[in-house]
Amino acid sequence: MTVMTWTDDRVEQLKKLWEGGLSASQIAAELGNVTRNAVIGKVHRLGLSGRAKSPSSAAPRPRKTRPAQQMVRMSRPVARGNTALAHNYEVEMEPDPIAYDNVVPMSQRLTLVELNEATCHWPIGDPSSSEFYFCGGKALQSLPYCAHHSRIAYQPASDRRRQAPKPLR
Repeated sequence: MTVMTWTDDRVEQLKKLWEGGLSASQIAAELGNVTRNAVIGKVHRLGLSGRAKSPSSAAPRPRKTRPAQQMVRMSRPVARGNTALAHNYEVEMEPDPIAYDNVVPMSQRLTLVELNEATCHWPIGDPSSSEFYFCGGKALQSLPYCAHHSRIAYQPASDRRRQAPKPLR
């Protein structure tokens, strides 16, 4: 590895190039065998003055105005009654007679490898337990959960804030 030292000649050349308005990258290329960062460090240690910006770059550019129709505000997911808004899609919830008491029939329960787009991905139980399974009910269109589990998953923020935290056991 070659260690480059700043000789008096190289420092003088650096000062001339810096005053000439060259960038640190350009000076590094001109001097050879030195990096842009080495040039910046040497300029800083020498206390060379910052160069005044050219008049064209000193004036701020006018911003382009965008038409109002390009600015769209998206609402947050909302669930009301038997509808849910998730991922900005309003979906009518079908009544779900199966899972009201969080009882999922044995024939409906699925393992991870059995899940697909049409089945409910709601996990039930402890994943480290052999009794762990997924709901497996009919998933709502464009959602990963059945109607019952969608009502749980997509609660409005205002409802979540009102509920008291559950006590730890």
